[in-house]
Amino acid sequence: MSSEVKARHPMTAGFDFEVAGRSGDARAALLTTPRGQVATPAFMPVGTQGTVKGMTPDQLKAVGTQIVLSNTYHLAVRPGVDTVRTLGGLHTLMGWEGPILTDSGGFQVFSLGHRNRISEQGVEFRNHVDGSPLLLTPESVLDIQARLGSTIAMILDECPAGGVSKDEVARAVVRTHRWALRAHEHRQRLELFEPMAVFGIMQGGTFEDLRRESAQQLLEIPFDAYAVGGVSVGEGREALLSTIGLSAPMLPFDRPRYLMGVGGLEEFIIAVDRGIDLFDCVIPTRNARNASLFLSDGGSLNMKNARHKQDSGPIEEGCDCLACTQYSRGTLHHLYQRKEILAYTLGSIHNLRVFHRFLENARKAILEGTWDAFRDQFLAALSSRSG
Repeated sequence: MSSEVKARHPMTAGFDFEVAGRSGDARAALLTTPRGQVATPAFMPVGTQGTVKGMTPDQLKAVGTQIVLSNTYHLAVRPGVDTVRTLGGLHTLMGWEGPILTDSGGFQVFSLGHRNRISEQGVEFRNHVDGSPLLLTPESVLDIQARLGSTIAMILDECPAGGVSKDEVARAVVRTHRWALRAHEHRQRLELFEPMAVFGIMQGGTFEDLRRESAQQLLEIPFDAYAVGGVSVGEGREALLSTIGLSAPMLPFDRPRYLMGVGGLEEFIIAVDRGIDLFDCVIPTRNARNASLFLSDGGSLNMKNARHKQDSGPIEEGCDCLACTQYSRGTLHHLYQRKEILAYTLGSIHNLRVFHRFLENARKAILEGTWDAFRDQFLAALSSRSG
């Protein structure tokens, strides 16, 4: 334990993180927030624009959701921060009482690169709705997240695309650090509508030395926790998994470690094994809208396939979600073929339940000392199927 990195400062009042059990680097922990507790490892469904598509808050709770994610950039564009504030804040807007983490808009630096211009001041967007200008700075993104009423805010970072030169990634690391210092300084002046933790973000691309440099710089700034950013941005699958493995141990073991924008059962196994606690991505709901439903062994089904037309069995035997306990594959096939909205809701319920249940079982395995067997059994089955 003494050789592991520890945070050098307390968390914001009302927030706490306690590791309840470990197996190697994998750990089961409890993140406490003023909006409730999150048992980790945990997945955060993405509600980019103030809603997890096709899902009500009660449905989210029923599938095991503890915390959700929304997005600063998109909410600032529509409906606008003033509107969210007038409507009572983001929790009221979403009808969700639990913790909400808001992404700063840093990912949009990558995904909307053709619409933005990066400078030392920040990122100037021509927004994707009407082309009007929007300037995000390290200071303004915290102001926006505070006014939204976020439980956990992310700092603004520069997220370079996979495959760019090492020099470009190094420049992004330096700028991200300078922005982080500005964010921390501005944090002291924030008007808060409720307690808000702030997470720093590690950059560095696929380069281990840049990752280490970024982590060391972040640890000098008293953020509440730390995220691995700049992954799943086109770097290729092997590089993605390798970067996850080398990045996680560089961050404090006594604080949450959040892997941004990555989801999938194999990715969960690799990342949890290295000590990651929190995940998010749009895959469960996006795939559900495209009739791709996940299985707990890492496989998937295309519910539009004709072979499901008269199948009276559930999507997956043993799954306890609403879609599996009350509907058949044949029904889902019919709903998808007819483009019924219910299909997208039931598919999202199932996919999110698969993700949540997988991480619940991972947590249980860590606590019971059977993590190695859980990990190896899943990876062996995955390899057997793909082989």
